[in-house]
Amino acid sequence: MSHNTRVVTVGGVKIGGGNPIAVQSMTNTKTENIAETIEQIKELKEVGCDIIRVAVPSREAIEALPQIKKAINIPLVADIHFHWEYAIGALDAGADKIRINPGNIGKLEHVATIIEKAKEKGAAIRIGVNSGSLHPKYRKEEDMAIALVKSALEYVRFFEEMRFDNLVLAVKSSSVLDSIKAYRALAAETDYPLHLGITESGSLLSGTVKSSVGLGVLLAEGIGDTLRVSLSADPIHEIKVGFLILQSLGLRSFGPEIISCPTCGRCDIDVIPVVEEIERRLMKVRTPLKVAIMGCAVNGPGEAREADVGIAGGKREGVLFKGGKAIRKVAAEDMVEELMSEIEELITENQG
Repeated sequence: MSHNTRVVTVGGVKIGGGNPIAVQSMTNTKTENIAETIEQIKELKEVGCDIIRVAVPSREAIEALPQIKKAINIPLVADIHFHWEYAIGALDAGADKIRINPGNIGKLEHVATIIEKAKEKGAAIRIGVNSGSLHPKYRKEEDMAIALVKSALEYVRFFEEMRFDNLVLAVKSSSVLDSIKAYRALAAETDYPLHLGITESGSLLSGTVKSSVGLGVLLAEGIGDTLRVSLSADPIHEIKVGFLILQSLGLRSFGPEIISCPTCGRCDIDVIPVVEEIERRLMKVRTPLKVAIMGCAVNGPGEAREADVGIAGGKREGVLFKGGKAIRKVAAEDMVEELMSEIEELITENQG
C-alpha cells in the first residue's frame, strides 16, 4: 500500500510525490527572543532538521520573523492560532508556510484573506486539525478519528473553492489508535501531502514510544510525507527520534546506525556508557555506517563482523572488527577512543 501524493514546496524543500520524508521540529524559545531562536534553529539544522516551525502568538513574534528568516537556511513555518491577522503578518514577514487550525482560526472570510495572501507570497499552508482543539461542530462526534477527518476535509473544500491547493494536511490526536485511523481515512480521501504526528505524545520516553508506534505503522503502509515527533524534551531529540524511525524502516539513511546489545549477566564490559558516548560523538555525523557495540561472546562477534566497524566485549577487553574481520584487542578503558578512531578513518575513506 502506498499513498501517492502531489508535491508541495515549502521554501526549498519538496514534500510529497515520492520526495524524501521531511523531518520537522518546533522551537521552544520565545520567538521574539531573536538570538536564542536563531541559535536553536541552527542547532536543529545541524542535527538534520529539514523544516522548522516557530510560534507566532504576538505581534512581537511577527516583528522578529524577518531577522530570523535572514539568519537561517531552512524553511520557516509560522504557527498561528486564534488571530487570523497574525497569519497575514507572518506571510508578509517571509514565512514559507503557515500552520492554521480550523478549530480556532475563526470565520471563513478571515481564512479567505489568509489564502489570498498565501497566493500572493507563493507560500504553503498546513491545515492542522488536533483532537485537543477540534472545531465545536465536530466535538459531539462519537468517533474522534472520523471527526478529525471531517473537519480537515471541510476546510480542504473551502480552500479548493478559493483555488488554492498548496496544502499539507494533518489530523493529530494524543491517541495512537485514533491517529492511525484518522490518517488512514484521510489518505483514502485526498492526495495532498500528509504531515504525521502524535500530538502531546509525552516525555522523551513515552513520547518516543507512542510516536514510534503510531508513525511507524503509517509509514510502513506508505502514508506520510513529512513528520514531527512531539516531545516534552529538547527539540534535538525530536529530530533524532524522527530520523531513527525513518532509518529503521529503510525510508531514509541518515548517519550511523548503532547496533548494541541490551546487556545482561553475560556481559564482561560495561556496554551502556560506551554506547552513550559513541552515540553522542556521532550525533552530527551524516556518513551512513553500521556500528556494533556488543558486550559478550554470544552474539557479539557475529554482529560485529556484520557491521562496518564494531567491538565485541570479553573479560576486561574487547575485540575490534572492521570490514568483517577482527583487527585487534583493546583494553576496556580504551574502547571508546579506539572505536572512534576506526569510525573516523572509515568516514574519511567514504568522504574521499
